[in-house]
Amino acid sequence: MRRIERGFEGLLWGSRFLVLVGVVASLAAAVAMLFMAAVDTVRLVAHALHYAGRDLGAEALAAMRATAITHVVEIVDGFLLAAFLIIFALGLYELFVSKIEAAEGSAFADSILNVASLDDLKGKLAQVILIMLVVKVFEQVTGMRTGGSLDVLMVAGAVALVGLALFLVGAGKKKDG
Repeated sequence: MRRIERGFEGLLWGSRFLVLVGVVASLAAAVAMLFMAAVDTVRLVAHALHYAGRDLGAEALAAMRATAITHVVEIVDGFLLAAFLIIFALGLYELFVSKIEAAEGSAFADSILNVASLDDLKGKLAQVILIMLVVKVFEQVTGMRTGGSLDVLMVAGAVALVGLALFLVGAGKKKDG
């Protein structure tokens, strides 16, 4: 009976390698997001060249600028999502499979790979998600046309809530560190 138990426990312990599916898939998604954000960046630069080369009226230039700002926010969002996916993949690997020996001694490893528990990983991912939400709020605000004082008040409230969230995350970091 003890032999069966050891065999089953070995199988259970080995099942942690199933997480490699998530690690590889997360890295593949990160590569895809980096590629898409890079292509969007090239298109933005091409758009900017058209902006400089055309003799358009002030209204058309303002519309092109607004479109460019929206594209910049989308590009930042894409790169942040790629960073999120990479942090997720590294964290899963370190938690379930093994320490990443190639990262030992690297100045950047502590800031990225200091994941001792699922709570640590969740905290790192929550910080990236918060930054992504800030970018999304900025994107929505830049594209918003206010129809009255209530709209302006709602935008101010959204900005205040984002500021509060950033403050609370900063306060939590100071308390932990």
